[in-house]
Amino acid sequence: MQTVLITGCSSGFGLEIARLFFDRGWNVVATMRTPRAVDLPACDRLRVLALDVTDATSIRQAIEAAGPIDVLVNNAGIGWLNALEGTPMEVVREIFETNTFGTMAMTQAVLPQFRERRAGVVVNVSSSVTQKPLHLLSVYTASKAAVNAFTESLALELKSFSVRVRLVIPGRAPETAFGQTARARMTAGFPEPYAGLVQEVFAAWQQQPPDEVTRSVDVAEAIWRAATDPACPMRLPAGADAVALAGQGA
Repeated sequence: MQTVLITGCSSGFGLEIARLFFDRGWNVVATMRTPRAVDLPACDRLRVLALDVTDATSIRQAIEAAGPIDVLVNNAGIGWLNALEGTPMEVVREIFETNTFGTMAMTQAVLPQFRERRAGVVVNVSSSVTQKPLHLLSVYTASKAAVNAFTESLALELKSFSVRVRLVIPGRAPETAFGQTARARMTAGFPEPYAGLVQEVFAAWQQQPPDEVTRSVDVAEAIWRAATDPACPMRLPAGADAVALAGQGA
């Protein structure tokens, strides 16, 4: 029986990914900064572990506790919606520490076991804003664009060890708490000169048809394919809006 370790499982994409792999018979190691009960049956195929992807000790302890794994899903991430002028540099660094450096650190931690077994899959979660940049997301987009480049280069690096690396690219997912969390973190607010732009952006999002966005299950299915189908492409869009962008060659 195969084992998947997923980061950022407290809600949203991560929880749905854990649920799908569990329902399909895998051992699931669901990780989050503050462990809590998840909406899955309690059994020996499910473990919930503490993991902060920005902390080297936390990463080491989680990898040791997880034991051998077959698939790593780097899903943990934080969002940010603001103009660059309204984004303190400490926030920029915090976003990159989780979204970019956390992905790199987790991958680096599991590579020795994958390389030695000459087997394993790394799936990194990016964002469709790297395909079609949007207002007020310059910092977040940069953190995810770095993940894209990292993933594609790493795939070449690990090919000779039979380790697969794939990129799943979700679109906007209003059903998750990601956007609300991002807004809640913006304690400094938007710079006043950008007020008109902010209103336009939020109005456009509210008008987006519900069948043209991304659902958590879309992302989970794309992760499943990336993990289990050796013939799947390097980049997998997830969600109606992300798929449409990919079809446009964006």
